[in-house]
Amino acid sequence: MDITHGKYLGVDYGDKRTGLAECDISGMLASGITTVKEGGMRNTAVRVAKEAKDRSCKKIIIGLPKNMDGTEGQRSEVIRAFAEILATLTDIPIDFYDERMSTMVAYRYLDVTETYGKKRKDKIDTLSAEIILQGYLDKERNSTK
Repeated sequence: MDITHGKYLGVDYGDKRTGLAECDISGMLASGITTVKEGGMRNTAVRVAKEAKDRSCKKIIIGLPKNMDGTEGQRSEVIRAFAEILATLTDIPIDFYDERMSTMVAYRYLDVTETYGKKRKDKIDTLSAEIILQGYLDKERNSTK
């Protein structure tokens, strides 16, 4: 394993809340950072670009919601529009990861840990970003074997 993999920033974009996660420098483990509530696509993109720069990330991974048959729907168009704005604000490469089921997995995890109410609402987006980023890392690692 290359320990100089570099940090990635995982993003679970939402209209009201956007979850962020980052991985360790070896690219093995994703960890949730925070949920941002900047308001508006451009403001959120500015914050994400700043977080990626401040954390010295070498790639930004954005969850792309696909339909169960693998096609992209209206929500994917919104995510791609967000990514286009983000790309104008940073020179850090941006990639996408199919986020089907990530929020469902996050909800199940929070059920198991008995996290409810306001705590649940505060954690769901960050946890979803962590799941998206970890999935991307795992896929990347498995494809290089």
